[in-house]
Amino acid sequence: MLESALDPMNPDLAGLIRLQRADTDLRRAEGELGEVPRLQAEIDNGLAAEKARLDKARDALVAAQKARRQLEGDLQDLETKRSRYKSQLMEVKTNKEYTAMLHEIEGVERDIRSREDLILAEMERAEGLTSEIKQEEAAFKNVEARCSEDARALHARAEALKARVETLAGEREAIAAALPSNARELFLRVARLRGAAVAEARDGMCQLCHMKLRPQMFMDLKKNEQVVQCPSCSRILFYEPPPPVEDAPQP
Repeated sequence: MLESALDPMNPDLAGLIRLQRADTDLRRAEGELGEVPRLQAEIDNGLAAEKARLDKARDALVAAQKARRQLEGDLQDLETKRSRYKSQLMEVKTNKEYTAMLHEIEGVERDIRSREDLILAEMERAEGLTSEIKQEEAAFKNVEARCSEDARALHARAEALKARVETLAGEREAIAAALPSNARELFLRVARLRGAAVAEARDGMCQLCHMKLRPQMFMDLKKNEQVVQCPSCSRILFYEPPPPVEDAPQP
């Protein structure tokens, strides 16, 4: 619709609209390209989080194995101590010494049973962690494959966007170069101030700042014969006629 509307326009206004459209397309492409590092960081963070879960399970297994070895060492020391006490039991001279030695042996045996229970608990813990690690390794492998695929797709998109940015920049420069210097300078001045330099006037108002236009000004704008700026935001205004209403087919 816009292309057909440009034909009867003031040529400078038509060129300014084309320049705005090219500038908007370029800014959009640059914005999408600027998102690539953030999207890549999301991919990397997702993989790192999955790797952290796997490493946590592996570290827990190492800790469980270390704790078991420590308990097994303690158990060996206690068993040695019990054997020594039992040997000493045969050498005591009085009932009092005998009873005291039995108490010592009972205390050591309680410690031995406690260590044995702890060793069993660490063995069960290690078994559970081994199963968890297998699951985490499978999950990490899947996430790694998906992240690798996503990274390749993102890289391809980035390359395409770089090419598009280059093309659009060339198109914008060509359109700008074809404009008279005064029109080009007006566009650049308003763009620096407002971002978008050109705005559509519709329903009696500027569609970007929503300032209501004087009725006569809007009527003149609808002719698209001059380069006119919005009294409020200074943007260059144009009017695009609504599409023609097609007659309903006869029954």
